[in-house]
Amino acid sequence: MNDPVLRLSGIEKIYNRGQHNEIAVLKGADLALARGEIVALVAPSGAGKSTLLHIAGLLDTADAGEVAIGGTVMTGLGDRRRTIARRRDVGFVYQFHHLLPEFTALENITLPQLADGVPRREADARALDLLTRVGVGPRAGHRPSAMSGGEQQRVAFCRSLANSPRLLLADEPTGNLDPATSDQVFSTLMELVRGTGLSALIATHNLELAARMDRAVKLERGLIVPAGRLNGAGATTV
Repeated sequence: MNDPVLRLSGIEKIYNRGQHNEIAVLKGADLALARGEIVALVAPSGAGKSTLLHIAGLLDTADAGEVAIGGTVMTGLGDRRRTIARRRDVGFVYQFHHLLPEFTALENITLPQLADGVPRREADARALDLLTRVGVGPRAGHRPSAMSGGEQQRVAFCRSLANSPRLLLADEPTGNLDPATSDQVFSTLMELVRGTGLSALIATHNLELAARMDRAVKLERGLIVPAGRLNGAGATTV
């Protein structure tokens, strides 16, 4: 029970861009997330934040190092076991909501549960409960095209939690929203994560939002290092 929810050990990732042109994005990155901890991941574009999140979430594999979720080492597992672990243990949120346009808000949250074998009535009930908790319950029967950007992202948050994961990974989850909506939606995300006891790793360029999390780390030359103290004005002290 004392194992970190997420542990990354010595993660390396190299991209080959042609003969004699290798780019080492991650060079032995280490990170551990405690149960219920919300950690900001800050770095400029191109530093490898998305790569790190994809490896942590089992969407990509590292060239070296080890990924463990809930104390279980995921490195080296076959595709089927990785898919099951990803579906049950990890929730994903992206900058763009990526909702299925032909389905309603409720159905977008129900579908991942049905794929995991949850009965339809139970899946619908959980979907509606999640939507209600983030303030968009009345929009449950609407398709994404009939919803605002902030509403769509709230639905995406609910979808990420549909199967009660232990880990949430978010990649610039408010980066596509205007500042006022971004602040409101981020507050909703924090309340939702706190209320469910999740651990979360949230990549963001917004240092003001990062300062509201438990701690911040940054990617620097392929390694994860403490980001120091962030204040509400967005300044950082390293």
